Amino acid sequence: MSDDRTADADAPIEHTPGQGRTPEAERIEPAAPEEFGLVQVWWGDGKGKTTATLGMGVRAAGHGYRVHMLQFMKGGASSVDAVRGEYNAIAALPGISYENLGHYGWHGMADGSDEADHEAEAQAGLERAHELLEAADEAALEEPIALDAEPEAGMHMLILDEVLYAADRGLLSEDDVHGLIDAKPDSLELVLSGSHTEPSYLAERADLITNVRKVKHPIDDGQRARRGTEF
Repeated sequence: MSDDRTADADAPIEHTPGQGRTPEAERIEPAAPEEFGLVQVWWGDGKGKTTATLGMGVRAAGHGYRVHMLQFMKGGASSVDAVRGEYNAIAALPGISYENLGHYGWHGMADGSDEADHEAEAQAGLERAHELLEAADEAALEEPIALDAEPEAGMHMLILDEVLYAADRGLLSEDDVHGLIDAKPDSLELVLSGSHTEPSYLAERADLITNVRKVKHPIDDGQRARRGTEF
């Protein structure tokens, strides 16, 4: 029995890189996604939630879609630099932008940071998230958005990094997170990340839920955050 996929070794499989051919990068031009509109949840005690969601954002931006990331709770600590590698990379890429509303330290970690400030920053992040959702709702998401447009012009993918951690710590409520989902335009891809505790309250509200599990982490042996992997 012949297999059409291998009948001609010189003919590449449609849309599949390989067959001795290296895909070439194309110029990024503004475009609109055809199948966005899901709610994604990334949680777990393992390293990689922000890494994964940001990587997905870069992938979307590479197709010309407008992406924005709003970070909650990620104000940093003495073990990380003031400017992180992902911020520099985002600044150099078209179509993707970020903003950070975190406060120094981590809530509940007795690291000298002010707990009231953590709560205030989380509430400010919630308000800003609703502003971004409203902007997306007013935009024509079925059309391309200028790659250098401000987020107030709308976006095709909105990443709310560590918003679930803020809810896990009681700085936001489960209803607050539900409200963000309720405010999502139909065509916007909404990505929620954070929390070591399972956000079971989102089981019926999310289309994709990924548990990033820790099997082994060098932090358990005293390794501090490293430039280029954690920041």
